[in-house]
Amino acid sequence: MTGQGQLGTLIVTGASRGIGAAIATLAAERGFSVAINFATGKDEAEAIVQRIVSTGGHARAIQADIAHEEDVIRLFETAERELGAVTGLVNNAAITGGFARVEAVSAKALAQVMAVNVSGAILCAREAVRRMSTRLGGSGGAIVNISSRAARTGSAGEWVHYAASKGAIDSFTIGLAREVATEGIRVNAVAPGLIETGLHAANGAPDRLNRLAASIPMHRPGTAVEIAEAVFWLLSPAASYTTGAILEVGGGR
Repeated sequence: MTGQGQLGTLIVTGASRGIGAAIATLAAERGFSVAINFATGKDEAEAIVQRIVSTGGHARAIQADIAHEEDVIRLFETAERELGAVTGLVNNAAITGGFARVEAVSAKALAQVMAVNVSGAILCAREAVRRMSTRLGGSGGAIVNISSRAARTGSAGEWVHYAASKGAIDSFTIGLAREVATEGIRVNAVAPGLIETGLHAANGAPDRLNRLAASIPMHRPGTAVEIAEAVFWLLSPAASYTTGAILEVGGGR
């Protein structure tokens, strides 16, 4: 075991870049040992680990494709073995399936989006509940799912399929929160709006943020750190009476 943070162990899926990396870094600074999950991007994940360790934190990079059940199980088992008891989960890993109108979406792309964004998140939450639930012998914990404002806006003309996957995450958040509310587990979601990450360029629209900035009441996109702050609040004891909430962090859009 490489060390245990005072808040226990937090697993952040898809944490090698963007919002996930910001969440992992902030959580480590504030007392969690952090399992930095990645499907690809090993070098980026290891670089985050080194930054955390160099400042006295505890972290471990763990490769796992959360679309596969066996990988999810291995992720949790490795995090427990290397960092200690799991007390938090951030379901951040997601793919968009690319920009496409619904009539152009392929069955393959749709299956991949749902496997990662929905099935993967549910499987990770399952493993977290098995470890955290006081009914099952655990000591409690917190789960934060990363949703999207797209779940409300629908993202017509861009990625309705992705928006639908995030709508499923909202429903899952509410249902699971009520299911485990008396078992020491709080379950919430953060729904980011337009955020400055590499997501837009990676999907072939590097100018998307500039193009849509005027539609944001605050007239600017958000940052990954701003999302991380919202996530950490929901993980922390400061949110002790908050469960089943979907916190929109989108500049008013």
